[in-house]
Amino acid sequence: MNQKPVIPFLKWAGGKRWLIQKHTSLIPTRFNRYIEPFLGSGAVFFYLCPSMSLLSDTNAELINSYQALKDDWQRVFRILQMHQRNHNKQYYYKIRDSRPLNEYTRAAKFIYLNRTCWNGLYRVNLQGQFNVPKGTKNSVTLDTDDFESVSRYLQYSELRIEDFEKTIEVAQHGDFLFVDPPYTVKHGNNSFIKYNERLFHWNDQLRLHRCLEDARKRGAMIVLTNACHSSIKKLYQDSFEILTIHRNSVIAANSKYRRISEEFIIRSIQNGPANCDYPTS
Repeated sequence: MNQKPVIPFLKWAGGKRWLIQKHTSLIPTRFNRYIEPFLGSGAVFFYLCPSMSLLSDTNAELINSYQALKDDWQRVFRILQMHQRNHNKQYYYKIRDSRPLNEYTRAAKFIYLNRTCWNGLYRVNLQGQFNVPKGTKNSVTLDTDDFESVSRYLQYSELRIEDFEKTIEVAQHGDFLFVDPPYTVKHGNNSFIKYNERLFHWNDQLRLHRCLEDARKRGAMIVLTNACHSSIKKLYQDSFEILTIHRNSVIAANSKYRRISEEFIIRSIQNGPANCDYPTS
């Protein structure tokens, strides 16, 4: 693990910056390979900066952005600087409706829209087209940007566009699985939520549990975040340690509507004490 964490370059709904700010004692620091099947902004990955990792998501534009920064971060950054110079309302919608032809312009578009759209929301229509309106923020390049370090740490990462099951099934003894799925619960919101361009159903939560149970039996260390709900507790209570975390909810755009929320942090029992030194195979 590297000793200099990197600030994530994306704002992401359900991102886990709060976890690494207040609950790092729950995250193993020594392991063989880091595996994350719902990548998002990668807050835990950038905190750990592991020497070997597998990162995946079903969002092709998200993974392309990581891949482009890995391959040539300077090229992406130059395009972002151009977006910064030209940014205004008309330009935002022009870029939103554009169809870039290479991975670098696609990545710069993705990051540009993430930073200037309404509340950093990622949403697509039925045709898979990003349709979030312009937000109030106008900063395209940030003082916290360190794309050079992002690229350097990604050199040790394998990036995949794939379903979580395919990613989790490769986890073996001594690997660390950090899993942050959409917070679907049984009987809630018709038992599904929109995840990228597809629905994440309660059946996906059941499938995820089966995958993680198999990975636990293979000896993988697992930290899972999920909704604080009885249906989730019932799934994991037999073979996992379940902790309830209280935190400030930041989903609402208006701060007066934000409140204290509860989430589960679920850990495989063989994790042992926090920050344990798990034996390698």
